[in-house]
Amino acid sequence: MRSTKVLSISLPEEMLSEAESLAKEESRTMSELVREALRAYKREREGWRGLLDYGKSKGTAVGVKSEDDAVSAVREVRRGRRLKTTAR
Repeated sequence: MRSTKVLSISLPEEMLSEAESLAKEESRTMSELVREALRAYKREREGWRGLLDYGKSKGTAVGVKSEDDAVSAVREVRRGRRLKTTAR
């Protein structure tokens, strides 16, 4: 029994042409190219998820409860830095 599944996808012609060129340049099959693209997408998404989770936990720790709170906190910090810079 096969451990992979065959699927059909649709791409704009230009994107298909780019994918075929990349696969040829790297001596890969289209399947290998798509698998690697999916792995890269997943890594990037997990990285962003980790960053967002970190920001959320830090925000919660200092009392940030909404996006507006976060914007206000950033503005306060920036304002404070500006004041310190101009006071020199």
